[in-house]
Amino acid sequence: MDPTLLQIPGIPGGPELLIILLIAVLLFGANKIPKLARSSGEAIGEFQKGREDVEEELQQMKEGESEAQESEGEDTLDLEEESTSSSGS
Repeated sequence: MDPTLLQIPGIPGGPELLIILLIAVLLFGANKIPKLARSSGEAIGEFQKGREDVEEELQQMKEGESEAQESEGEDTLDLEEESTSSSGS
């Protein structure tokens, strides 16, 4: 199998990645790169935590709506039962 078939277009491979890393070291210095990586990792973690919080809120809202619809359905059934039992008397 040709290894070029496994590459994803638009994503830098071997030599391009080395050039990007070399430029990053020249721009930021070797001491700041671990700090940048750490802060970007923390930012990603905060983003994921926020996304999970929003997803939980949406799930709770959906559950609340479904429970409200179920209780409305039960209320209408109770009213129908009351009306049939009172009209039968």
